[in-house]
Amino acid sequence: MVGCCPVVELRQYTLRPGQRDVLVELFDREFVESQEAVGIELIGQFRDLDRPDRFVWLRGFPNMDRRRTALEAFYGGAVWRAHSAAANATMVDVDDVLLLRPLTAASGFGPQPPPPAAGARTPASMLVATICSLEGPADVAVADRELVPALAATGSPALATLVEEPSENTFPALPVRTGEHVLVWIQRMDASEPAVPDDSRDEQLRAAAAVAGDLLPNLAAAPVQLRLGPTPRSRLR
Repeated sequence: MVGCCPVVELRQYTLRPGQRDVLVELFDREFVESQEAVGIELIGQFRDLDRPDRFVWLRGFPNMDRRRTALEAFYGGAVWRAHSAAANATMVDVDDVLLLRPLTAASGFGPQPPPPAAGARTPASMLVATICSLEGPADVAVADRELVPALAATGSPALATLVEEPSENTFPALPVRTGEHVLVWIQRMDASEPAVPDDSRDEQLRAAAAVAGDLLPNLAAAPVQLRLGPTPRSRLR
């Protein structure tokens, strides 16, 4: 299995003030196994470390048809019916969603470990998602042959490199952003290693942004970088 997910959703939620921990606890308790049971791959869920009212998560699917059937099963199922009111009460906006696919067959997420058990001790870590808005489709050859190695040279290789999935949204009850060209990559930075000071990690962030500026001639705006802290039961960490 080259990668876990030919179709990936990157979901950014804006929450009501002070409600993120409420959603994190509910999500980790009720919405991990229940989504996986209907064929949804829970890649990871995160606190945005720079925006206290933002919750970010990634989930994947084998294809767009399976996405539709899996989402119908989950959002029509007993677990969502039981907990949707509590979840929705924490949320202001849930429509900032990018529908993505791997840049190449080898650039998606690898198979992920099972989610940590509730209450398990997990090492501290930080993920960074860099979102590049482009004026047109990404040049796959340049991104694969030049950008991906350049990211690895920063000390934090890309765990996945993704572009927009152009297919029509097969589950319109959940809107996604349309009409955009993007290149997105995810990197891991070890937040538990005392030998790696914050300024070194900041330099890695700047280096990743500089790579985008140097190698993406159709970059439409400055890259957006999300510093993400995994929730206790996030598989990706």
